[in-house]
Amino acid sequence: MPNISPELQMALAAATSFAVAYLSIPSIVRVARLKHLFDEPGERAAHSSKVPTLGGMAIFAGLAISLSLWSDMAAMPQMKFLLASVVIMFFIGLKDDILVIAPLTKMAGQIVAALILVVLADWRITSLHGFLGVTAIPYWASVCLSVFVYLVITNGFNLIDGIDGLASGTALLVCAIFGTWFHLAGLPELATLAVAMAGALLAFFRFNVFSKERKIFMGDTGSLILGIVISAMTISFVEANTRYAPYFVHAAPAVAFGVLILPLFDTLRVMFVRFMLGKGLFQPDKNHIHHSLLALGMSHIKATVVLLSFNMGFAALAFSLSDLEILRMVLLLLLLAMVLSHVPVLLLERRCRAQAAQRRSAPGPAEDALEGGRAARG
Repeated sequence: MPNISPELQMALAAATSFAVAYLSIPSIVRVARLKHLFDEPGERAAHSSKVPTLGGMAIFAGLAISLSLWSDMAAMPQMKFLLASVVIMFFIGLKDDILVIAPLTKMAGQIVAALILVVLADWRITSLHGFLGVTAIPYWASVCLSVFVYLVITNGFNLIDGIDGLASGTALLVCAIFGTWFHLAGLPELATLAVAMAGALLAFFRFNVFSKERKIFMGDTGSLILGIVISAMTISFVEANTRYAPYFVHAAPAVAFGVLILPLFDTLRVMFVRFMLGKGLFQPDKNHIHHSLLALGMSHIKATVVLLSFNMGFAALAFSLSDLEILRMVLLLLLLAMVLSHVPVLLLERRCRAQAAQRRSAPGPAEDALEGGRAARG
């Protein structure tokens, strides 16, 4: 790789991934239509027309080509293992988008991808930053915790991919936050990873949200890829703050939780609701926060803007409160998220009560006939 400045490296990585994804999406849409590879509208779907689901192919192409060209593998050998994990996620997601695979098979593939990063690349959590009085943790605990983090974040993004622009917009926000911090902290390869991911997502976002003729969904291919990449960035952010350095962030795990509040909290909330209702934890439903906003009459773009603002506000709050203890900050963020996420539910209940009262007060057919008879006699 030529000797270039970190800023130029980042710019080239972002431009390359954006260009590759942007130029490939029209061809992917055309092939998907010819082969009838659509996401069919259904009871759980938030859309009403057939839409191609292979947007993850463009995200994969943009990210892989960009990193291959502009990431310095000699400076960060772990990047080749990340690419290997991304390839595994690509094929798992592609098969699920086209043929549908069993949840356990999908989970097994995710575990393999996570283990490659944790065991082979040593891309793992090694410290709890004083959480519950614990700092350094044993290797076995580090492996288990790190794999769990990869699975939770990856599936969190997979679960919020329910309306236009939400998963990609949230991932763009996270990439912007972590990418900026990596650049300021002097971690150019991680900053390059963040902007390469962001460039591909930005191209996808344009077609997913603003295009009618070439509208496309990222599918499981895209959500799994961005999930594993953002998981790696999150662990890098947490690990980089185990030692004092420029722009050191106290309580880094809690700050990372705030940055990822939407996918993490929504997943936690949905799993809790399913458990309380006696449903399977992985059984699809319409209990996500974005479903509540749609039920209030919001369009996809309005609901996405509301939820991205929600996530952005929590990220800013987390950084501003980074001097707090980890447990205290996580509890504060969870409490605030619970309160705010309940607002759409309260508004829906209020609307239902108002509609019920209106139906009770409206005259029925018998009352109308009686009034008509009285008027005729009069």
